[in-house]
Amino acid sequence: MWFKNIFIYRLPADFKITAATLQEKLATKPLMPCSGLDKQSLGWVSCRGDDRLVHAANKHILFALGVEQKLLPASIINRFAKERIADIEAQQGYKVGRKALKDIKQAVTDELLPRAFALQRTTYAWLDLGNSRLIIEAASIAKAEELLELLGKTVDNFPVQLLQTKLSPVAAMTDWLAAENAPAGFTIDRELELRSSDENKATVRYANHALEGKEILAHIAAGKRVTRLGMTWNDRISFVLNEHLQIKRIDFLEIIKEESSKVADNEDEMFELDFTLMTGELAKMLAALTEALGGEDIK
Repeated sequence: MWFKNIFIYRLPADFKITAATLQEKLATKPLMPCSGLDKQSLGWVSCRGDDRLVHAANKHILFALGVEQKLLPASIINRFAKERIADIEAQQGYKVGRKALKDIKQAVTDELLPRAFALQRTTYAWLDLGNSRLIIEAASIAKAEELLELLGKTVDNFPVQLLQTKLSPVAAMTDWLAAENAPAGFTIDRELELRSSDENKATVRYANHALEGKEILAHIAAGKRVTRLGMTWNDRISFVLNEHLQIKRIDFLEIIKEESSKVADNEDEMFELDFTLMTGELAKMLAALTEALGGEDIK
């Protein structure tokens, strides 16, 4: 259980919920299979393959959203609709009108949906109650908001907002790079994206490239600002920070994973240790990163 891409949300300091209460709430909206004409179904699923919907360790709670989606590509719908339209036009001797075309496509969709294959995906979330944070493991904001929407319908009065810092990530990352001086505890890695702020949005990207020297400084002097930057915290976690304060491509370095593999005797113990190590290390890294960005901007 190692998160790779995260969005960070702030909870009110007085927000409280127990693992038992969250388990009870989530159980009211479990994932149900898509039925009939449903294209998608959302609900809460086990985060570790048993009947428990939450996993708790100290003040950290893990839970998961399950999404089942029917696979019905537009190309399949169009192919069946085209055949039906051809038959109708042959029978009536004139072309099908625009409204009839739309109705035929809908009818074909309704007929095919019950036979369509369904795929499931899972989005994990971690409640860090000690730091009043909700961390969602998702590569896109749409998937994070999908979880938040159902969470709001499941747990009453669950107020969250994206973490905001006093320094914008763009301004801070640009300053770190221009000064060739990463914040305390961090090093700058070999990945970078710079973008101009004018209407052209000219963009320069570096991958596996040394980020020092006149070339980088010239881009900054020309008005480009850093929108993505690879970093490592305390030689333990590497990641890419972007302009929206999303943290991507998190890699817990081998020294951390070895700590759990050496002492775990079975899969359950491995899960427990992995979760404990991930939450402990990531919570400390997020606190250090927030401080490097001037602290939270609480409104």
